[in-house]
Amino acid sequence: MTRQDRGPDGGHDGIAPRSQLAGGELGRAWTGEGHDTGPIDGQDQTGSAAPRFDTGTTVVGLATDEAVVMAADRRMSLGGRFTANKSVRKVEQVHPTAAMGISGSVGPAQDLIRRLRAEASLYESRRGEAMSLDALARTAGGLIRGLPVTPLLGGVEPGIEEGGGADGGDAEAARARVYELDGGGSVLADDYAATGSGMQVAYGVLERRYDRGASVEAARAAAVAAVAAASERDTASGNGVTVTTVTGEGVETVAREEAAAGEVV
Repeated sequence: MTRQDRGPDGGHDGIAPRSQLAGGELGRAWTGEGHDTGPIDGQDQTGSAAPRFDTGTTVVGLATDEAVVMAADRRMSLGGRFTANKSVRKVEQVHPTAAMGISGSVGPAQDLIRRLRAEASLYESRRGEAMSLDALARTAGGLIRGLPVTPLLGGVEPGIEEGGGADGGDAEAARARVYELDGGGSVLADDYAATGSGMQVAYGVLERRYDRGASVEAARAAAVAAVAAASERDTASGNGVTVTTVTGEGVETVAREEAAAGEVV
């Protein structure tokens, strides 16, 4: 199943929710650090041969009723074996109310962020308003095709007041969202997600601690705990946590030198 094939009752404006895709239908093209997460048949969602690469990081994103919280470790490694840098910022603002966290190759990741920022800025200059989250996610999905990166995109829909959707719909579905993207061009919307070589450990923490109705402070604590737990076991993750909070007011990032897996912040 691709997002073009899905039924009329799922996803946001043409973007398939992750819950609708299962098993081979997801068609993941990438491998983590020593963990094969690719499709069984070795093909991407289009049926063509999928590129494969190793990622070395842990990035998580959580959506709440009020905001999106993203967290990532700060280590850049060479093949997960040598720490090349201990203070890398892996989550960057790409839109007035959205940020992107990336695992994968540094050069293509930096280029993707620059290009997505430029597209969002150009749209705002031409239209006089900020690009919607779904439009931003679809744009990112087009830009990422063929790149050795696995991003998470999180944001709060611009121009929507807290407690109400754009057309009177459900505020939780409309206001804050997290998207998973990959080099095959897929765009999957969900309440929370993780990527990188530490994602299996991070997901274990998020499955237990995630709560859509939680406060922003509780979401930050869950995100930090997920990255910290992954850093305990994944050699390619570590050296502290960067926490980014996205609200209707903008994007705020705080770097923490170290964080314990059980720490509450």
